[in-house]
Amino acid sequence: MPRTCPLERIRNIGIIAHIDAGKTTTTERVLFYTGKTHRMGSVDAGTTVTDWMAQERERGITITAAAITAFWREHQINIIDTPGHIDFTAEVQRSLRVLDGGIVIFDAVAGVEPQSETVWRQADLYNVPRICFVNKMDRVGSNLGRTVEMVRERLGANPILLQLPIGVEGGFRGVVDLLSMRAITWGADDLGAEPLFEPVPATLMEKANEARMRLVERIVETDDDLTLKYLEGEEIRPAELRVGLRAAALRGDITPVLCGSTLRNKGVQPLLDAIVDFLPSPLDVDAILGINPYTKKEERREADDSKPTTALIFKIATDPYVGRLAFMRVYSGSIRTGQSLLNTSKGKRERIGRLVRMHADRREDVKSVFAGDIIAVPGLKRSFTGDTLCDAKSPVLLETISFPDPVISVAIEPRTAADQDRMMDALGRLADEDPTFKVRTDEQTGQMLISGMGELHLEVLVDRMLREFKVQANVGKPRVAYRETITAPVRRVEGRFIRQTGGRGQYGVVELDLLPSPAGDGNHFGNRMSGDAIPAEYVPAVEAGVFEALESGVLAGYPMVDVTVVLVDGDSHEVDSSALAFKVAGSRALQDGVQRGAPVLLEPVMEVEAVTPDSFTGEVLGNLSSRRAEIAGMEPRAGGLQVISAMVPLAEMFGYATDLRSMSQGRGTFTMEFDHYAKVSEEVANVIVGGGRP
Repeated sequence: MPRTCPLERIRNIGIIAHIDAGKTTTTERVLFYTGKTHRMGSVDAGTTVTDWMAQERERGITITAAAITAFWREHQINIIDTPGHIDFTAEVQRSLRVLDGGIVIFDAVAGVEPQSETVWRQADLYNVPRICFVNKMDRVGSNLGRTVEMVRERLGANPILLQLPIGVEGGFRGVVDLLSMRAITWGADDLGAEPLFEPVPATLMEKANEARMRLVERIVETDDDLTLKYLEGEEIRPAELRVGLRAAALRGDITPVLCGSTLRNKGVQPLLDAIVDFLPSPLDVDAILGINPYTKKEERREADDSKPTTALIFKIATDPYVGRLAFMRVYSGSIRTGQSLLNTSKGKRERIGRLVRMHADRREDVKSVFAGDIIAVPGLKRSFTGDTLCDAKSPVLLETISFPDPVISVAIEPRTAADQDRMMDALGRLADEDPTFKVRTDEQTGQMLISGMGELHLEVLVDRMLREFKVQANVGKPRVAYRETITAPVRRVEGRFIRQTGGRGQYGVVELDLLPSPAGDGNHFGNRMSGDAIPAEYVPAVEAGVFEALESGVLAGYPMVDVTVVLVDGDSHEVDSSALAFKVAGSRALQDGVQRGAPVLLEPVMEVEAVTPDSFTGEVLGNLSSRRAEIAGMEPRAGGLQVISAMVPLAEMFGYATDLRSMSQGRGTFTMEFDHYAKVSEEVANVIVGGGRP
């Protein structure tokens, strides 16, 4: 089956933003105006296409990234609508890994918010070109200029306005397109389906001319040929400006900014035009790099149907109708049903039984897909998030996707014996889907613990377990994912494991140096033995014992972090030494060394932003202070609101949503995301080590 859309006409984009900026509403309007749906979905009414899970419709938030395909100006646009809540940041991260471009949506009243900064940094990490859409221009307090300035200052971007609003707040009715110098307005009769093109209003002409002059100057600065024409006084046509702007946007030198109100059906068609005009096709991005697992040499895979097949699995989902779905991005070559591919990450073969193009929760079977496509494959048994599928004759291993560690845990147990097996199956399948969701058994208490990125994250997963897998479970109180570390170096700490009582015995002696590493640097193991006191084949066993001991800590059983361990000496026996002996000796040396290294407890500290009406600011500040918060700053916001920024230990944030609503008569909101680990005060540490909660 031949390709239906040329590669240069494909756009793989993500819609990313802070919670409640209007991502899902924008996606719904895109589906309507491109003819994929015949009615507009509403977040408030729970009728959206991309928020199809019951939990999403009840809560009015996006939880899982949904993939849809639409067509505009003979271009195929594959869109992923991502969550805005920090608890589901993994969905954003893995989506950005496989996308070529992004639309970052901002609330015209709130401007750049905390999660806006997070997703922007994630897009920077993967060098994703993006355009900005300032939404909610019809709201009281909307301010396009201030939002653009916040993008420049807070995100370090180079935003460039392509439009000016016609009307402000409730009077917003359209935009002036500065490239073509014409007004675009929308009527209410046709739900904004037919934009009206008009001359620029006389009252805006002077402002529009000034803005266009700035726009032209910014574009020509990025292109030598355009600079020459500009300096020689030649007219630069809109088509030439678009070409220059596209090149600058793809390099990341300029970020185009558009505005509108998607809820009021204004501004979506120009946004679609900008996706086509200024965001990259798979041909515009660098070839993906991978490693040949056999030769260990780096290989490039270009977006070319004739090249060997290379695809990356970026998401596993459980579909109620077809079971386990693996979402993948095809980087090169093609895939057809019935084909067998090699999972290079696992060294196993996978047969492609079906190929499914997803429209949120609806499926469309296709026979083949090509380079640049995003597709779902049911029935893969051995493949997981981050795995590479490729042609077995030309193997390559792509860089996997890394995810943050969970920061919160709760104990969970089945309500009945009949629920036991079903619960284990459900937890396993949910962990397959979500790399930030972990399941483990506490060795000390025997309890089953589930860990995630926040209270909402775990709440949704437990709710899914009940609805999708019919498992009844009792859930304990949240627990914080504390860590331990050392603060002082320890020299030549010895660990011994010697048992020689006749016959084959055990003999292993190691000496270690322990050094504190910089915060966030992780654990490291090195070997600086000058001689061969320990045979080389036993050094990996020492390392294994060290890392096993680091996992269990010494103060309260929490994992150790940011410790550098160096093997400096030891002793062996030519008959009795074994890998087991050196593993135990390494573990004992580490445990003894940590005790001497002034160990301390670390706790996750969250960056919190609370928004409250002015009249409740004092009470909100007082409550945060009682939660051991460090207030970082306050900033007024339109509508008589105050934004309070603070660093607060996660342990103190349980139940904060309820308290904030109570203090502010239901009008306060807050967001929080993990920022760093910090030393716990001695008073609080004593409580935690004693088995209590701070």
